[in-house]
Parts: sequence; structure tokens; C-alpha cells
Amino acid sequence: MQGESHDTIVIGASSGGLEALQRVVCGLPCELNAAVFVVLHMGMRSHLAEILERRTAWPVIPAESGTPIRPGTITVARPGQHLLIHDDHVLLRRGPRENLARPAIDPLFRTAACSRGGRVIGVVLSGSLSDGTAGLGAIKRCGGLTVVQDPADAAVPAMPQSALRHVEVDYTLPAGEMGELLVKLSAQPAARTPEIPLKLRLEAMISTQEIASMELDEQLGKLSPFTCPECNGTLWEMDDDSMLRFRCHVGHAFTADVVLSARAADVDRTIETLLRSHVERAALARRLAGKERALRNVSLAALFERRAEEYDQDAQLMRRLARHPWNDPASAHGDAEGEILRNEEAEAHEP
Repeated sequence: MQGESHDTIVIGASSGGLEALQRVVCGLPCELNAAVFVVLHMGMRSHLAEILERRTAWPVIPAESGTPIRPGTITVARPGQHLLIHDDHVLLRRGPRENLARPAIDPLFRTAACSRGGRVIGVVLSGSLSDGTAGLGAIKRCGGLTVVQDPADAAVPAMPQSALRHVEVDYTLPAGEMGELLVKLSAQPAARTPEIPLKLRLEAMISTQEIASMELDEQLGKLSPFTCPECNGTLWEMDDDSMLRFRCHVGHAFTADVVLSARAADVDRTIETLLRSHVERAALARRLAGKERALRNVSLAALFERRAEEYDQDAQLMRRLARHPWNDPASAHGDAEGEILRNEEAEAHEP
């Protein structure tokens, strides 16, 4: 509705994001008339609320399902549950993981966009891969404002870089300067909320567990030849203009770079299994060779020794594969981004 302010701020962070989060909340004055919601990728235990509370005068509250949205509070996600916004209250759901995370950033951003429309400000901070990009795009499509940490200011720049590459971002700046910007933006009238796209509302309903993804596979995208890194089910390629995304019939959702990283991790585990198997085969063959030599079965002992040497060679091959740079799940996408940036810089300096 025209005339409403930007009273809902959603912030997502991952690797290296805790320090950036502290700088953001430290810069939030008490007179900011907005509710702030934070998702930080975490394990099964979190002290995020206590950490942030030491850096701000705002109340920092671990999310409770059903709690009304209250300006002047910072609500942080809990381990193992998606933090969602449903109309005017908080919702926690143990829904399908997105980008291998729960809580994940995209479900918070997406449900905020669907429920609060143009009143939302979305903020993406430091992190690896691309969680938050699709959700930031949803906020933009629903009339909200988008803010991204300057990649040069981020400890891990991949998430900000992904957001800048796929979303028409409104503001890019260091984390320490965001508090002042958010005060200015929250005082501005919110834009009119356009009609929410059906597919966006359907994805939000999967996160809130109002519907199952398996009921919507054909509506959300087209069948792909790839399988889900979580459950090995079929992946559907999402109809998303901004980036390549997938969702399986269980509801697990991924950007393409997360699938790529997960498959690199699969390769790594396979190589480690093969390496261990070859090392164990070589050791066992030598034990058998020693046993046969003690029994004066010279030819059989020699056979086992030759096999042990062959297994050693196989193990050495696995070691070389394990050291290959393309086998690093964390670096595969970053290397591609680096190559793109280097090419763009070279083109910019061409006469």
C-alpha cells in the first residue's frame, strides 16, 4: 500500500558473515522503526542472539513461531528451522533444505517478499556460493529494496558477487555503513506492491509447508537430467530468468553452483573411498605375501607382492586426483568467477 514505510528488514549471511552482521547491527539506532530478521548459516547450536545483543541496544530475540512482527526488535533464526514471515507474524518450519542449508536465506527473503511486498529491504552479506540471490530477486520483483555488501569489504565475497550478477541491486556498500543507509531507507515511503507472481507464491508455500513440492513439479519448471544432492530424486529446472535453479519433488532447492559444489564433494568422497580401498588392498596383499613366503611358497608370495605394487600405483593415482584443483568443492565456482572478472578487466583496458 502506498504511504507505508520500509518496516521489514531481512538480512542473510553465511561464511565470514558474523563479523559483517555485528557491524550492521552496531550501526542501527534505536529510532529505526522497522523489524529486523536475520538468517546466518549455522550448525545445530547457535549463540548468535547473545553475540549480536552485545553489539546493539536493540532486543535480539531467537525466533518463536507465531510471534507478531514487532518494530524495534532483531529476530534471529534458530538451528534446524527456516525462519519465515507469514502475513504479520513469524513462522518456523522444518521444511526442505535450500542450498544445503536450514535455516536458509532464500526462504526468509521469499516469504517476506510475498507477505510484505514493497515494505521489505533485503540485505545480503558475506558468504560462499549463492544463497540469498534468488530471494533478493524475489524482494526486487515484489517492489522491495535490495542492499548488498561490497564484495571488497566481505570476508567471503561469493554471495555478494552472485547477488550483484543476477539482481538489479539498489545499493552496494561496506557493512559498517549499512546502519545509516537503513535508517534513511526505512523512513522513505514504500513502493506499491505489484501482483505477486504465482510461482513465487508457490515456492513460499513449499517453505511454509502449506503444499508439497511434488504437487507442483510441472508448474515450477521442466524436468532435468540431474538428480538431487540431498535425496537423489529427480530435479526440475526452475523457470527463473535471473539464474539457473533446481528443485526436487521433495522440495529441496538449489542454485546451479550449489549443485556443482555438491557434486564436487561427491567426487571427493569417492576418491577418498577408492584411495582407502587401494591402500588396504596393498597392505593385505603384502601380509599374504609374507605369509606365503614363511610357508616357502615363493611363487605365490611373488604374485602377492606384484599385486601389492599394482595397488600402490592405483593408490598413487587417487592421491594425484585428490590434489587436482577441480576437485575442490569450494574453489570450483570461485575459479569460474575469477576467470570472468579477469576477462572483464582485460576487455575494459582494450583500446
